[in-house]
Amino acid sequence: MAKGKTTNWKTERRKRAWAMYQEGWKQKDIAAALGVTKGAVSQWINRGKEGGETALEEQPKSGAPPRLSPADRQKLPELLARGAESFGFRGELWTCSRVAQVIRREFGVKYHPAHVSRILKDLGWTPQKPIRRAKQRKEAEIQRWKDERWPALKKRPAQKDVPSSS
Repeated sequence: MAKGKTTNWKTERRKRAWAMYQEGWKQKDIAAALGVTKGAVSQWINRGKEGGETALEEQPKSGAPPRLSPADRQKLPELLARGAESFGFRGELWTCSRVAQVIRREFGVKYHPAHVSRILKDLGWTPQKPIRRAKQRKEAEIQRWKDERWPALKKRPAQKDVPSSS
């Protein structure tokens, strides 16, 4: 193999199937030997007949090319490691919309927050959701209400020893 050239095991399997076919193997025997379906072998042979061995190479990925370059994608975790506050956000939580804003500022690429979640997942990051609480929240009063008032309001189970009115 040429230096710097990577190989794809699926491509090699297709090429092996093509070589076996040219040696006179039957499609069902090729499928059994390679652990694939007869339909897959049939498709590979048709591709080989139409374009030779080069037609069995890996096909380019469908869809739009990624807007964020591989170098920028590798740089993103470093940026996020600085913390959300270093980018002017309040609190150290990263949400998808915050990450989308950072990507737009740093790389000039606009992504929907839903797509940012997929990018973060690919990078091994998990999005976080902030806990939204009022600034004027008084924890001591809330706890006292939970301890004193809530039990009185809570629905009590029916008494079992009381005779029925029916």
